[in-house]
Amino acid sequence: MNTRQKALRTGAIFIAVLIVAGLLLLYKGNDAVAIGMEKKEGILTAEQVKMSFDSVSGRLLKEAVKEGDTVKAGDVIMELDPTDTDLSIERTKAQIAQLDAQIRSMGGTQAVNYQKADSDEQQSFRQIDQQRAAVSAAQATLKNSQIDYNRKSALLDAGAIAKSQLDDAEMALNVAEANVTQQQQLLDKLLSGAQDTGNTDSISLPTIAQQREAAGNMSNDIDALTQQKQALVVQLKQLEVQKERLTLRAPEDGRVIKVLAKEGEMVAAGTPVVLLESDRSYYDIYISEKQAQGLSEGDTITGRTVAGDKSVPGTIRLLTKAPGFADLKQSREKGQADLTAFQVRIYVEPQDGVMPGMTIGVNEREFTKR
Repeated sequence: MNTRQKALRTGAIFIAVLIVAGLLLLYKGNDAVAIGMEKKEGILTAEQVKMSFDSVSGRLLKEAVKEGDTVKAGDVIMELDPTDTDLSIERTKAQIAQLDAQIRSMGGTQAVNYQKADSDEQQSFRQIDQQRAAVSAAQATLKNSQIDYNRKSALLDAGAIAKSQLDDAEMALNVAEANVTQQQQLLDKLLSGAQDTGNTDSISLPTIAQQREAAGNMSNDIDALTQQKQALVVQLKQLEVQKERLTLRAPEDGRVIKVLAKEGEMVAAGTPVVLLESDRSYYDIYISEKQAQGLSEGDTITGRTVAGDKSVPGTIRLLTKAPGFADLKQSREKGQADLTAFQVRIYVEPQDGVMPGMTIGVNEREFTKR
């Protein structure tokens, strides 16, 4: 066989292979799109948490972790300088203590004023009793002076006594009348406008009522101080919360992959300082409308690692229309129209031999078995 015949034979074999391959692709559908429809794959990705100080800023005092460290939830990551906050806490505590002292002092003064009002009332009652007796005595003296005056006036008319004796009786009567008026005025002064009912203990003295009202008004001052104290207590709680926030703690288990701030630097509130890779991992796959029809969020999907063929069960957390760039393009040669793709996000539990970065594949049977 010459060279020309060999070349023709080789070309015929190559053409036959192409024809067979084309027929296989046409009827079996082993092109890239068809394979993608049959077996979906996604890269296992660990969720990342950007850690920052909440509502506080300051100088970074302590950096407790370094890149690559594994941390548990609650572990200290960083600490800001608490000097200013500590001083504010001490000042607020001192103000609260001062208000407590003022409240106790005013409360004691109020109690003393109430006791003084009670004591003054009892003393006034006794003075009223004494003055009432003095008025009665003066009235008795007046009565006797009037009788003596009347008797001597009759004796003078009868010529039995001298005119001077009647004058003395008249003077005594006038003195008795003045004394009654004076004693009654003293009684009225003690009553301070209160009506004399005759029962001393039932008399309501205006001066005593004013003393009690003044003592009662001190309750308003005590309430105002109490409200000021309550405001300081709330302020103290805010400062304590602020101090707690000066310590940055890990929100969950994970691994530190990036430390963005160093000791001595000024850190602003809300600025990421540490990048944490959590233990929560997921991978995304894109499926057609037909495949998505039987799925719902919460369903269990089992994938397999491309490396090692390890079973990886997971839970669908997200099932939504994919962005336009991920729309699934079918083969035009097969006469199929373009289809809209759906994004499926599958979360997996941590397990040995499965780590972020690995490729997880899901067989088409996972969508058709439901």
